[in-house]
Amino acid sequence: IVHKRIKTRRGPVEIASLTGVPASTVYAVLKRCRLNRLSHVDVRTGEVIRRYEHDHPGSLIHVDVKKLGNVPDGGGWRYVGRQQGDRNRAATPGKAKSKYRDPLMRHAYVHTVIDDHSRVAYAEIHDDETAATAIGVLVRAVAWFAAAGVHVEAVLSDNGPAYKSHAWRDACRDLGVKHRRTRPYRPQTNGKIERFHRTLADGWAYSKHYNSEKARRAALPAWLHFYNHHRQHSAIGKVPPITRLNNLPGHYS
Repeated sequence: IVHKRIKTRRGPVEIASLTGVPASTVYAVLKRCRLNRLSHVDVRTGEVIRRYEHDHPGSLIHVDVKKLGNVPDGGGWRYVGRQQGDRNRAATPGKAKSKYRDPLMRHAYVHTVIDDHSRVAYAEIHDDETAATAIGVLVRAVAWFAAAGVHVEAVLSDNGPAYKSHAWRDACRDLGVKHRRTRPYRPQTNGKIERFHRTLADGWAYSKHYNSEKARRAALPAWLHFYNHHRQHSAIGKVPPITRLNNLPGHYS
């Protein structure tokens, strides 16, 4: 039953028809093996994805960067419509060209930090994803958690250039934080922060019409406060992340 589920990705009814085992029994077996949902299986390797959660705040934090297109003055095409947005840019070609003369300024890089146990989130918006910027975010995030009485012990990142640099390694050593990296081509290892990025995009980045990039960036601290203090998180029992921490300080902007 398990073999057919992983290798052929068939449903319980199909497996029942092939094996002669009642579908209810097939489903019970798959549920017990955590294979009742295909999202629990790596589609490329067929391996069962193992869920985990560290037992106390600070045991592990996840770091990553979410790259977003900057919102042009007047709003992005998602809200004003692609054709209307094109007309707005065509009406002021000089302004549009000068605003995005530097390719780096076309994007916002949201450096995000998630505590594995509590899911409390910290984020800063920058115009790049260099090692120097990533290190600055890490230093401030560690201090932010320390103000809440949380000692950060380890940090998990992907294999991006910033996190593979000697400067990042030295910064982690100076902070007394152990650095761990995800396995290559296994983004689900850092799945908590990947899921947070989806929530971030839906709840803040693309949740409403922003007239400018400045307006969108200004809205981030309020949304983070809502996420940490008020939004119910299904993975921790439908309570806000703040309930797993005490004395959460103010947020850096």
